[in-house]
Amino acid sequence: MANEPSFARPASSLMRTLSLDIARVTEGAAVAAAKLRGRGDERQADAAAATAMHRELAELAIDGRIVVGEGERDEVPLLYEGEELGVGGQPVDIAVDPLEGTTLCAKSLPGALAVVTMTERDCMLKVPDVYMEKIAIGPGYEPGLVSLDRPIEENLARLASAKGVRVSELTACVLDRPRHARLIEEIRSAGAAVALIGDGDIAGVIQTCKPDETGIDIYLGTGGSAEGVLAAAALACLGGQIEGRLWGLNDEQARHAETLGIENPRKIFRVEDMVSGDIIFAATGVTDGPLLPGARFFDGRIETHTVIMRSSTRTVRWIRAEHLDVRKFHR
Repeated sequence: MANEPSFARPASSLMRTLSLDIARVTEGAAVAAAKLRGRGDERQADAAAATAMHRELAELAIDGRIVVGEGERDEVPLLYEGEELGVGGQPVDIAVDPLEGTTLCAKSLPGALAVVTMTERDCMLKVPDVYMEKIAIGPGYEPGLVSLDRPIEENLARLASAKGVRVSELTACVLDRPRHARLIEEIRSAGAAVALIGDGDIAGVIQTCKPDETGIDIYLGTGGSAEGVLAAAALACLGGQIEGRLWGLNDEQARHAETLGIENPRKIFRVEDMVSGDIIFAATGVTDGPLLPGARFFDGRIETHTVIMRSSTRTVRWIRAEHLDVRKFHR
């Protein structure tokens, strides 16, 4: 069994301090977005989360560089790829999704999150803003147990055998999209169940790590490439497996991928290809969901729920915070 990630480096004391500081980053973004839950305006909610996240990152004692962000320079005003943030300190690369599940937030549906991951410098894959095929399972299995290069039926059979159950006892998490109609049919034809989610495939991937609690054994389907990198960071901390492959690239996107260092656009990326070294992953709930409760507003206080993971120590912290000075969220 693969119990420890082979790519982990010795723990860094500076990254250890950041593993708590990073909570303020996702908390700020989550609260900003949560104020706009159910308003029907995805763009406004995403902009509010991005502004709050940018402010908090800018105040951290880091020499930070956005590697996976909201878009390219000149396309978005904040959190663009290559933007440098922080007041100086440890060099880190950063991936962000200020509002994972913009539609979920706009409609006040379950599962919206604010997400950040940090790695040591040059330890994070740069990806174009395109779709990525993904397959992910939790920890405790031999490397390569499932693969994008295998048929769905074979992957499910191999996973069921490793778990000591029938395929009919497996549940696959899939984004509810028209492009997944054939995939869903193949999963059900193989005998497994399908749990459809409207958005939020980062949380969907993470749910594979606790199938006894979530009921999710495997994640399958195509979603954002940025979300693939963020999900890989979480699995690096939890010991799970993911494979990702860029999907549906046109010629221009393939050329862009090459400028980012991806010479083979059909390459399969595993966890260690997407993130390595000492990794921190943090997420705060915006709306209530299977991973985290959403931000809650009371008279004179705000409550947030955050998970922080670190790969080098395999530590997972669940933080329920009561913010009594709510003015800090109105800067």
